[in-house]
Parts: sequence; C-alpha cells; structure tokens
Amino acid sequence: MSVKELTQEQIDDLSMIELGSIILKEENKAISFQDLFSKIADLKNFSEKQKEDLIAQFYTDMNVDGRYLTLGSGMWGLKSWYPVEQAEEEITEEPKKRKKKKKKAVLDESEEIDDDLDITDEDIDDMLDDFDDVEDADLEEIEDEVDDVIGKDDMDELDYDDEDDR
Repeated sequence: MSVKELTQEQIDDLSMIELGSIILKEENKAISFQDLFSKIADLKNFSEKQKEDLIAQFYTDMNVDGRYLTLGSGMWGLKSWYPVEQAEEEITEEPKKRKKKKKKAVLDESEEIDDDLDITDEDIDDMLDDFDDVEDADLEEIEDEVDDVIGKDDMDELDYDDEDDR
C-alpha cells in the first residue's frame, strides 16, 4: 500500500507508527528521524503545537515497536531489510580515537609528571556532579577523614602570614 493511494480519512485513522512504516517501505531506504516525522506530520496536517507534543511520543514508539531499527546518526530503517549480521555491522561504528595533546611545557630535571593526575574535563565534571550530591553531614565526615590522614596536629603547625587566612 502506498501513501499516495490513501485518502485523508485513512491517513487520519492510521497511527503515526503505522504511517512511518508505510513511508519507509515506499522509500525503501533508511531515512532520518526528523525527515520521517516531518513527512508524517505533513500527511496528518499537524499544527506546530501538535508536532511539539507528539515528536517524543513517536520517537518512543519507534524504539518500542519491533519493526524499526536505528542505524545510528539519527537514521532509521525497518528491521526486515537487514539480516542480523548486516544490521550489527551497519549499526556498529568504530569509536573515534581521541588524540592526546602534546605537552608544550619544558620541565626542569627536578619536576616530574605524575600520570595519575592526568584527568580530562569530563572527569572533572563528573567529580563536580558527585560533589554537588554530597550533603553537609557527608562533608563533616570527609573533613574528619582528611584530618585523620594528614593529622590534625600537622594542620595546627602550618604557618599562616595572616590570621584571616585560616
């Protein structure tokens, strides 16, 4: 069945997921989610408000419906088009290797780089997120643990230039 053969009443009676399946069968190739939803919205004469309200539902339905297959990069097709082995090959993309930046600073012989301290911005963001979740009671416990590790007496012996720095 072709979309062109359907009357507006039949289109209105079809679910978005059914209409999407018909469109993909007609195209006979994978298309982007946005293009597929736009075609459905045009056929069903959705208003901008309806588009905003229904796009997430359509995406969820595609993920749940057994006929659809995401090929990555926002492209969707029908599972029936792909044997299992071929689908896995097309879906699986090689992860891009991240290049390490060369360190420009020249170190003195006395300075060493500690590889354990080499962290990414993502690691820092994760740590900050974890820190945001810490409650005041946890902070006191952490402070006590730090005091135990470095020794509270050692902290008292530190020489401060100004009393306000404490």
